[in-house]
Amino acid sequence: MGGGWAWGSLRAAEHSERPRNFGTAKSCVVVFLFGGQGQQDTYDLKPDAPAEIRGEFSPISTNVVGTQICEHLPGLSKVMDKVTIVRSMSHADFEHGSASYTALTGHPHPLPGTNTPARREDFPTFGAAVAHLKPTRSPVPSATVLGPVMHQGNRPPMAGQNAGFLGHAFEPFRVDQDPNATDFSVAELALPEEVSGRRFDQRYGLLNQLDPRLAAVDRLGEIRGMTDLKQRAFGLLGSGKSRQAFDLSKESVPMREQYGRHKFGQTMLLARRLVEAEVPLITVNWARSNREEWDTHSKNYPTMKDKLLPPFDQGLSAFIGDLDSRGMLDSTLVIALGEFGRTPKTNKDAGRDHWPDVYSVLVAGGGVKRGVVVGSSDQHAAFPRTDPIAPWDLSATMFHLLGIPPETHVYDRAGRPFSLSPGRVTSDLLS
Repeated sequence: MGGGWAWGSLRAAEHSERPRNFGTAKSCVVVFLFGGQGQQDTYDLKPDAPAEIRGEFSPISTNVVGTQICEHLPGLSKVMDKVTIVRSMSHADFEHGSASYTALTGHPHPLPGTNTPARREDFPTFGAAVAHLKPTRSPVPSATVLGPVMHQGNRPPMAGQNAGFLGHAFEPFRVDQDPNATDFSVAELALPEEVSGRRFDQRYGLLNQLDPRLAAVDRLGEIRGMTDLKQRAFGLLGSGKSRQAFDLSKESVPMREQYGRHKFGQTMLLARRLVEAEVPLITVNWARSNREEWDTHSKNYPTMKDKLLPPFDQGLSAFIGDLDSRGMLDSTLVIALGEFGRTPKTNKDAGRDHWPDVYSVLVAGGGVKRGVVVGSSDQHAAFPRTDPIAPWDLSATMFHLLGIPPETHVYDRAGRPFSLSPGRVTSDLLS
């Protein structure tokens, strides 16, 4: 396939026995907390540690006996019986750009410890990989990103959030408007005023007539890929289902209040509507820049207490509870993670710095255990004590639950095969 388009292959080595719950999840929602959420201030408090380690927050009990989390997560404390906390996530990359690439592709960045911008040769982000290997048959996007394109400081867009070597045909459909805004709408799903329904149908018919002729002269696969992109675009524009999925006005006032009338809460409500519409992979980006939110190098405690944890707690707990009450949690995988955690000790500015050696993530639904804690950290939340889990292990587990073998090959533009995930399916997470 030298120089050809990067088409994937499900012709990976057959496994006679796969771990349980293969293909349990119909959809996956990845909540990405750019900047890095502190494990000691969320799910892995250390109340017996010295003051400079334990910090200012206290643990509270949850509805799971023996499991405690931060006092500023009261909503999540009430749904802890529906989720699993992983307290032993671990890798070795301290830099936002390359560590975020790892978190959002499941592959270590080839230049760890850097902020290399997005490149055509990057491994595809989760949504692009799913759109390529297991696209939806419904007239909705196969992958959606809710939130802005992310940057590390003032640098160009960082790697890990686009289709990389798969090409533009598999870029996730992005909505970067604030769903809590009174004028929120997705203009990309509306036909231009000058294009009538009849004219739209005529254009679609013309495209279908041209496609076979273009494919006949297509040597590099580029036309084939762009044809797929055009077909998807026409499908979305002609789909009432897509427009309905992105229409928050269909939700009741009490439901909108339950999620919280703030950007994150309404984004999670929109994510629930996309799950209902059968979008396979939905990514929620919290923050445009690491400096804006979770990268708390200074004033960690007031920032977390007053700005970050309240909307995070309300929006995510409402989302999990809502999915469960609708009977959708068992078929929807939810992963809330950052690119790393924060340092055990606070710094001179009362903040916490980057720390990938151990951190926590929350997972729920889609074939994952309920009400348990997997792995543990040491007494200072500095290193794994038991069961270290790498980001690529989490990605392998995600693909497994979505029914995509992690060893599936995808091909770059030079025809070289790459495993979808280099990790292992973590059986301890599976119900």
